[in-house]
Amino acid sequence: MNTRTTAAALAAGVLLALTACSSSDDEASNKPTPAATPSPDFSKAEKAAGIPPEPTGAKRQQLLDALAKAAPDVVKYEDDAIDAARNQCSAINGGGAKLDWTASQRFTYEDVTTTEAQGKAINEALKSSGFCKV
Repeated sequence: MNTRTTAAALAAGVLLALTACSSSDDEASNKPTPAATPSPDFSKAEKAAGIPPEPTGAKRQQLLDALAKAAPDVVKYEDDAIDAARNQCSAINGGGAKLDWTASQRFTYEDVTTTEAQGKAINEALKSSGFCKV
């Protein structure tokens, strides 16, 4: 008798699951479609935080060249170097403490290790190039 009860309960559960998952085309077409939401504009928030816009073209190459002079290995991963530079500008523009150490940490990624001395050179390159001016 237990086998019949278990089989009946299982069959009822499967039937319930199937009916709950089915829907008609009419139901689907009556649902409102979500309005397209514009992507947020981060440029104002980034500017307020002292983060410059992401450089493109010649400005990007100038930044990479300046970083390569300061610490050649940091440009091995160009996108990481650009992101680190933009974020380091936030610390520079915000008057952060231990900027050389912060730069050494930001520009250390994957198999690239940056020293504090290189961090100091990176900070000088970011300031002298004018990249961090927002």
